[in-house]
Amino acid sequence: MQIQEAVETCIAKKYADFEGRATRSEFWYFMLFCVLINALLAFAAEWAAGAFFLAMLVPGVAAGTRRLRDTGRSPRWWFLMVPPVFVVGWIVLAVFFSQAGTTEPTPA
Repeated sequence: MQIQEAVETCIAKKYADFEGRATRSEFWYFMLFCVLINALLAFAAEWAAGAFFLAMLVPGVAAGTRRLRDTGRSPRWWFLMVPPVFVVGWIVLAVFFSQAGTTEPTPA
């Protein structure tokens, strides 16, 4: 999957779709797009970067949920992002998101 196709999938087709699976390329290309656009907007206007972040929050969590399902994990792993374990949580999630997908049935 190319970056344009990943962004199109995550924003236009599956904006708030938490069901199914997301490939590694779909997830990471979408995250790359979000980080680059947010960085560019931060230089132009900080409020625009904040607005873009809020607009991409739902599709980002949806893509992450689909990616967790693709690796055979439950979406409950998102709870690693709560404040007490946030420092370690984002590292663990990055490792999970980087792993190859499985062919098992998706967990609930």
